Amino acid sequence: MRRQAISGNPEFRALKRAQRRSGVAMTAIAVGGFLLYVLLSSFAPDLMNSSLSGHLTLGLALGLGQFALMAVIARWYVVRMRTRVDPVARGFRTQLHRPPAEAPGRAARHPSVPRQRTGEYRTW
Repeated sequence: MRRQAISGNPEFRALKRAQRRSGVAMTAIAVGGFLLYVLLSSFAPDLMNSSLSGHLTLGLALGLGQFALMAVIARWYVVRMRTRVDPVARGFRTQLHRPPAEAPGRAARHPSVPRQRTGEYRTW
């Protein structure tokens, strides 16, 4: 029941949309960079073979640049998720795993006393 309430929440839908949009944009940048490299290699070999310095050609520099591009995209994704998505997701996770309201007459559990394990495994 709680999961359905959270999944219907407009803020949750905005969170999923932001996560999806970031993933699609970063994937498009990565694939676009790789596709540009492949197309230049295929259709502009003279340009790719032009020497930059000694044995370093433009093609080799762009090929090595692919690694740098992937590192930048991965870092960008991690930072974006940590700053924009994770805090909101943590709030929803707290709502989902919050124990139901205590029944009247029952003593509330002190925060420093751990909950009894039910045999379920915790996720990372």
